[in-house]
Amino acid sequence: MDMSGITAPHKGRGAASNETGRFEAEKRVSFDDGWGSADAAPLPLATTLSVDATRTIIARNGSPDIGFDRSINPYRGCEHGCIYCYARPSHAYLGLSPGLDFESRLFYKPQAAALLAAELRKKGYVCRPIALGSNTDPYQPVERRLGITRSILEVLRDFRHPVTIVSKSALIQRDLDILSEMAKDGLAIVAISVTTLDRSLARIMEPRAATPERRLETIAALAEAGIPTGVLSAPMIPALNDSEMEHILERARAAGATSAGYTLLRLPLELKALFRKWLEAHFPDKAAHVLSLVAQTHGGRLYDSTWSKRMTGKGPYADMLGVRFDRASRKLGFNQRTLDLLDTSRFRPPPQVGDQLSLF
Repeated sequence: MDMSGITAPHKGRGAASNETGRFEAEKRVSFDDGWGSADAAPLPLATTLSVDATRTIIARNGSPDIGFDRSINPYRGCEHGCIYCYARPSHAYLGLSPGLDFESRLFYKPQAAALLAAELRKKGYVCRPIALGSNTDPYQPVERRLGITRSILEVLRDFRHPVTIVSKSALIQRDLDILSEMAKDGLAIVAISVTTLDRSLARIMEPRAATPERRLETIAALAEAGIPTGVLSAPMIPALNDSEMEHILERARAAGATSAGYTLLRLPLELKALFRKWLEAHFPDKAAHVLSLVAQTHGGRLYDSTWSKRMTGKGPYADMLGVRFDRASRKLGFNQRTLDLLDTSRFRPPPQVGDQLSLF
């Protein structure tokens, strides 16, 4: 069944379409075949898993507006289904749609832990913090069964290697034992993304992620375990969730968060059309207004990829959002330099079977 033009949402899914990726020679177009198929309710969409047989696990980047130069993504695609996810266009590299395919056709890396250990043992490896889950959530639902993220953390703990984690899942509480142990040595910090406190909005904007209250509970659990924990009010979407910024920060601070950050909505590549179609399906009366405000933050376009501007935008609305965040952060006493809490000096590859012990 062609799903490229469906506007009726799939239950439990974020995207309202499955439009062809930018590298495909053919483009799918929906049409009514006379049997009423165009108006029919979409069939349930099951999640499928495939092995990603990658040969390396640490991805490098030189982006000047990102606070890390290396990351690990245990999964490609994300079942949380967040419509605003800037990582959606990456599915086009697989010949798949950044729409429904991104959240239903997932790839996992079963050899991630072994590959990581091998890379960390390489001669000349220089230790710097690794960001876990910078592209897709390392604690998305399938992690409960596969445990790939936990196996990666076990390697990082054994190598005494610092890690940063961003997630919107309560499943991270499963790994409090590892994370609290690492945090004692300055080897782990976590940020929980809280996009909205409105449960109804969260259900359609990020359908398979933890509820807002569960995320606040997760911040509290992490903080109580001694793990430096921050909150990301990200992304802020004009005229949709931007009015909640201060309240999100206040609730997170009360739960135990000690740092905070925010980003403005980013709509790279195919995400522009996907987000527009989602707005038209769920918020038809305000879709044009939301997109107009987004364009005002990027010089009249829906996205500007310029370094340092792509995260926060520019212009009066973007400036106002930045001022609001800064004032709220100062008032609440948030620390903005969390990476300073991590210690790279403790990095030591553990001995392997057969290794000769050092005499000194």
